[in-house]
Amino acid sequence: MKKIATAVLALLIISTAFTTIHHKRQPKVLIFSKTNGYHHASIATGIEAIKKLGAENGFAVDTTTDSLMFRKKTLKQYAALIFLSPTGKVFGPDQEKALQDYIHDGHGFVGVHAAADCEYNWQWYGDLVGGYFKSHPKQQEARVIVVDKDNAATKGLPDPWTHFDELYNYKYYNPGIKVLLRLDETSYTGGANGDNHPIAWYHEFEGGRSFYTGFGHTDASWSDPLFLHHILAGIQYAIGKK
Repeated sequence: MKKIATAVLALLIISTAFTTIHHKRQPKVLIFSKTNGYHHASIATGIEAIKKLGAENGFAVDTTTDSLMFRKKTLKQYAALIFLSPTGKVFGPDQEKALQDYIHDGHGFVGVHAAADCEYNWQWYGDLVGGYFKSHPKQQEARVIVVDKDNAATKGLPDPWTHFDELYNYKYYNPGIKVLLRLDETSYTGGANGDNHPIAWYHEFEGGRSFYTGFGHTDASWSDPLFLHHILAGIQYAIGKK
């Protein structure tokens, strides 16, 4: 009986150790959503949706609106940063340096919607995101053309994909981006980028990985299975999951 009890105890210790190691290895992401410009009401909805994606797909999620979190020793615990519609000027020189070091160390970045409406006077940031916001028409439905059908962030999307959102025009694109989706401006009113209107993309950038989607303005987007698949794949790319 004593031998059985000892064996059971040993198995419990091994199981606990394995569980501890598993949790330690679980990647963690940080959602940053500070707004010094327009504040999107859907940020709260997006946070909850990403937390749910994390719980279902094996990554932990922290959230902050505090720019002072951007210190090297703090950021190094995160596999990826998710900029969920931050707006305006949000960083000082020290925070800018911390973000640059983070990317240079090989980590990942995800920009959602108004991440492109942020830090206009810091070109490095615009290049990291991949573009800068210019304007938008009223919210409406548009045809979305799948440019890269082999990428995980577009697999399963219909082509064209009919999607309702706030549709950004951009005044700048980083020429190094790899386009995933573009808007068909003949399908809606108010487009300003012409026949080539990227709305989602990714690229490797100065040692790190960057994914951006222009969608995510509406609360409804964050319960749309197609959009959730799109954003999940972008997060996994930024984390470094193959």
